[in-house]
Amino acid sequence: MADDVEALEDDEVEALDDTDAEADDDDADLDEEDGVRERSAQADAMWSDVNIQPVEVALPKGVGYTLRAYRLSTELTPTELDEEEDDFAILHRREADVDDEEVVILDEHAELFVEDEPAPAKSKKKSDDDEDEVLAKDDSDDEADEADDEDEADEVDAEAEAEDEGDEADEADEEEPEEVPAFLSHRGKLLLFRSVEGLVEFVKSDAEHDLRQLDTWSSLQTRITAASVVPKDEDRYELDLVVENLRGGQDAWDSDLLIAAGEVARDLAYSLRLEPVRTALAPGSPLDDLDEALRAAAGGGVSGFFAKRRLKKIGAQQAALGWRTIIGKISAAVDWRD
Repeated sequence: MADDVEALEDDEVEALDDTDAEADDDDADLDEEDGVRERSAQADAMWSDVNIQPVEVALPKGVGYTLRAYRLSTELTPTELDEEEDDFAILHRREADVDDEEVVILDEHAELFVEDEPAPAKSKKKSDDDEDEVLAKDDSDDEADEADDEDEADEVDAEAEAEDEGDEADEADEEEPEEVPAFLSHRGKLLLFRSVEGLVEFVKSDAEHDLRQLDTWSSLQTRITAASVVPKDEDRYELDLVVENLRGGQDAWDSDLLIAAGEVARDLAYSLRLEPVRTALAPGSPLDDLDEALRAAAGGGVSGFFAKRRLKKIGAQQAALGWRTIIGKISAAVDWRD
């Protein structure tokens, strides 16, 4: 009887172990699907060493992976932009330049190009009178020239002093280098990969892109693996949900979603030189006011209370339209890779 009980208990334990293993597998699959998989400590150390981070961006056309780094503005060369075709080039065309020394005489109206006949000689008395007037005028001109020379000397000294003061002011007003973003991009296009394997393969290649100028790029090339490309939560951006969320009205607005979208949009606008996006999110713009109000509301307190009142005055449809334009500009600047 005891043997039967022990056998039954063993069967129950094995069944329980199988159930736990299946549950673990389900949890792992769920984590993979939800994108909350944590990267290893070794991978985290590698990304910290190279001072670059993987980024996940969700756009209306899909989800992609790229890289972003922050460096001082003095350490980065801005991305080169492809010259856009000028649809109005015909309006800027100029006629072939004509050599100034080349003389062209037309058959028609040729008399316009004939030299004038020499004027008749003046009488001797008239010439003597003219000569006296010329001498008197020359003396007057000499005195005027001396005065002008003195004035010009004073002006030169004043200009030199002004230039010296201006140079000193420029040196004093020269801005300190600031930390700016740089993405895995090329000629104004963000390189966005649909798989981490595609991103790793590209990083290890000799392809041209803007992050090659980083001093740690060669180190990343030798150390990166597909398993290490796991963006942190703060480096995941769901731009595809922004417009829909805004259209839901102030009560449905997701502050974390919208604030994060503003951060990555500003970074992309700077790195890819998207001037319309930079203008739309510039300080004092309606969308920047929305961002400031969301941040204040999320902070709570008295300022958060007044921020929530300000949010209720912001038009949901206008904000949604503005963000739809921004996301459209960013999407147009994406070079999707597999």
